[in-house]
Amino acid sequence: MRQQPEQQAPPVQRLRIRYAKRGRLRFTSHRDFSRAFERALMRERVPMAYSSGFNPHPRISYAGAAPTGAASEAEYVEIGLAAVVEPEAVRSALVEALPDGLDVVEVAVSTGGKLADRLQASTWLIDLPTPLPVAEAAVEAFLAAETVMVERMAKKGLREFDCRASVLALRAVPRPGVEGSRLDLLLRHAEPAVRPDDVITGLGSVAPLPVGPEHGGVPLLTRLAQGPLDEETLTVGDPLL
Repeated sequence: MRQQPEQQAPPVQRLRIRYAKRGRLRFTSHRDFSRAFERALMRERVPMAYSSGFNPHPRISYAGAAPTGAASEAEYVEIGLAAVVEPEAVRSALVEALPDGLDVVEVAVSTGGKLADRLQASTWLIDLPTPLPVAEAAVEAFLAAETVMVERMAKKGLREFDCRASVLALRAVPRPGVEGSRLDLLLRHAEPAVRPDDVITGLGSVAPLPVGPEHGGVPLLTRLAQGPLDEETLTVGDPLL
């Protein structure tokens, strides 16, 4: 019989990390980041806890990753450690090890529960080449609709879903300093997950919304925050608190 693998000790500390994807690093995929992050942990000799089994792996839990091509100020990951360390020491080490544009902003001791459960909503900025009156008309038509069906290719094939239900707030404002418009978007995290590019598709399905290289440029997506949702004020809190 195959010998059973040694059981690993459970983590003695869990740290939650907020990092940002900025500049050209917004094109980093989740897989690219996870590889760079794990290499940085090993390079800086962070005392990681490992899973049990025949193929132990470091205890790292990713949650709520932004789509490839989107910048973000609020990406989160949780790590389990085999020794207690100062969060600031881990932050400083990762800042040195990760490339500019993948920037560790904050490290905090886990307060318990699942990190993913605290990521209930997110706020986004979407910069468009579209003239403001056109964007405002599309937003008005979108918010007036009860449902807005869109399609997206998933692992199991083309999937159709309603993107309107997850949009808690949406408005069009002038784009600072350049021509075009900007969308302020508040998205509830639900199943199926609605992404900002789904909302752009939905806007274009209810009203003319010319975007793309042939119309002056592609939408630029930036996540500003994600965390617990205050249903009364429609604000997003800090998931590390």
